Amino acid sequence: MLSAFIRQYTLIIVIAVVCFSCKFDDPIKNKISFEPVKRITYIEVRRSFDNGLIFNKDGYQLAPVWKLMFYSDKWASVYSPDKDKFLNFPVTLDHDSIFNISGTWLKAMHISKDSLKFQVLKVEGKTVYYVKSNVYMTMYADNYIKNVLHKTANDLKKPLRRDSLYVIKRIADLGARVDSFFAARNPVQFISKTPLATVVKKGVEADVMNKWDASDEYMFPEYTIHIKKAYENFSYSFWATVDTQGQIRYQKSLTYVFPEFVKSTDHTIKAIVDGYLKSYFKVIPGTTLGIPHNSAISLHVIGRKK
Repeated sequence: MLSAFIRQYTLIIVIAVVCFSCKFDDPIKNKISFEPVKRITYIEVRRSFDNGLIFNKDGYQLAPVWKLMFYSDKWASVYSPDKDKFLNFPVTLDHDSIFNISGTWLKAMHISKDSLKFQVLKVEGKTVYYVKSNVYMTMYADNYIKNVLHKTANDLKKPLRRDSLYVIKRIADLGARVDSFFAARNPVQFISKTPLATVVKKGVEADVMNKWDASDEYMFPEYTIHIKKAYENFSYSFWATVDTQGQIRYQKSLTYVFPEFVKSTDHTIKAIVDGYLKSYFKVIPGTTLGIPHNSAISLHVIGRKK
């Protein structure tokens, strides 16, 4: 009886010790270390989706913009394009080769003195959404680019043949429909033919707040046009498409219009497009990889009688 109690008591102690050990074991399992590659400058040469392409179906282009150097597993230096210098950021290592730097969660897929490959993670709270984490970064060491590949970083950042073939096919698929569009990497240009009309395109600065992503400038290009000596004072905001010939096609007002005024408003805006914009401007269509195609733009047109 006593021996059975002792055996049972011993078993409880063993289980407790094991559980205690599990509880206080290092929670950061399979963590990575950047110690082997510290003080090596890496340049991002390609950023692609999980299908290997740099464009998505809407025309958004992933751009390789990172330059970084790890000092240790706790600190790294990341180049800031807007400030034109390297800034120091803390590094947070997590489980399963996941880490955070400069406010971005990444998973290390490959680490060597020549190259790095990271998966960009979609993280909300403490949850990683791997289904939405479909972007990958490839970085090469500066020395590897210069002395092994004998190229420049700009050479390696150029779109590949498969990227070009995808853009050509996508443009062809959409080109037959006048109301379809594909974001133009080089947006539509308005060139004034008269001092009575001026145009300003809204710019977007790449900075740390938007993670150095200025894609809104071509994904959602906005233009403000001023017309002098107009037939009357007016101000309209609307979106339109521009085809491969530079023809503007009004699509819809960007401001709310009461149902009873929709028809008259549409008629007025179309008259402004045909009467002023087509007469006062030479319109150059947007292009991607040098190919002109249909694209969408936002216009704010302001007319003044004086």
